[in-house]
Amino acid sequence: MASQSALRVALLVSFSVLLTVVLGFGLPALLNAIMRMLGLPETSVTQCIVVIYAAFVLYVATPRIPRGLLEVEGKAVFITGCDTGFGLSVAKHLHTLGFTVFAGCLLKDKDGEGSKELEELHSDRMKVVQLDVCSDEQVKKAAEYIKGNLEDSQRGLWAVVNNAGVSTFGEVEFTSMDTYRQVSEVNLWGTIRVTKAVLPLIRRAKGRVVNIASMYGRMGNRLRSPYCVSKYGVEAFSDCLRYEMKTWGVKVSIIEPGNYIVATGILTRDIVATTANKLWNEAPAEVKEDYGKTHFEQYMSLMRSYCNSGEKDMTPVLDDITDAIRSKHPYTRYSPMEPHWWIRMQVMTHLPGAISDLLYF
Repeated sequence: MASQSALRVALLVSFSVLLTVVLGFGLPALLNAIMRMLGLPETSVTQCIVVIYAAFVLYVATPRIPRGLLEVEGKAVFITGCDTGFGLSVAKHLHTLGFTVFAGCLLKDKDGEGSKELEELHSDRMKVVQLDVCSDEQVKKAAEYIKGNLEDSQRGLWAVVNNAGVSTFGEVEFTSMDTYRQVSEVNLWGTIRVTKAVLPLIRRAKGRVVNIASMYGRMGNRLRSPYCVSKYGVEAFSDCLRYEMKTWGVKVSIIEPGNYIVATGILTRDIVATTANKLWNEAPAEVKEDYGKTHFEQYMSLMRSYCNSGEKDMTPVLDDITDAIRSKHPYTRYSPMEPHWWIRMQVMTHLPGAISDLLYF
């Protein structure tokens, strides 16, 4: 493992040096050639580097450009997965801003902590709804409840935030087909099911659809194939829906959070232990023999190391969801993540796979 890490560092450093050389010599030469073709004065190497670097800093480091905000009064939002994590936090946040919030909670009928916390606000603008996104019946009832409790049903529902989701891990040969189905049933089919149920209300309002995907909806990783498959699906569904809804004036945005394990508590040592036991016990004998217990334990140790990793503050995610709902001109994609994850996502989505494979795997 140590030699692999050293190799990875060496490759990243080499790539950085190569990129610097290309930018330092190749890019200015290209820009000067373009200037000559256009009959404009040639730009010096230094000026070229300064312009490119300044553009990079403006893109990455500056605050979001103001694009105007819509009035909140009279607007209602439906959020799924409000028992914990992003859903619970964004429900409280949007309520504070003045939205009427329909908060879908899986455990409302079992007096879950999240649903009780929202109900204890004792607000006419906070309406907690029982919702299992895997249940056609519950999704239909929720949609009917929303329609019947809007201040003005003719204005429709301003936004839906499809946040409900689950996460898991495991190498492909250790992961059962049932696990793939269960994860996609919540993350992908739940998103589609809820969207279809409330889309007529959204169209009436010319409102917003905000789908919570992940950085793993843009790039894969070891041990995460069930989760990646489901989130790639959310990305594709959102893109297709955006094209179709343009005619109706409905804006569709995707939120791609990075690592917020600590902030959301989505992965704990207990979860890792339980999942690891299940993976090993249910794996075919041939797979266990070929991989070996030592190999398996190394990867489970890696997953345990992630339990205390990531951002502790959800504010970037809440701000992006809010912008997607309130901005007059929302972005197609928002990527609230740490810089090193953002760079990795750009490398893996824009450079040839052979290069990103060498750098990260």
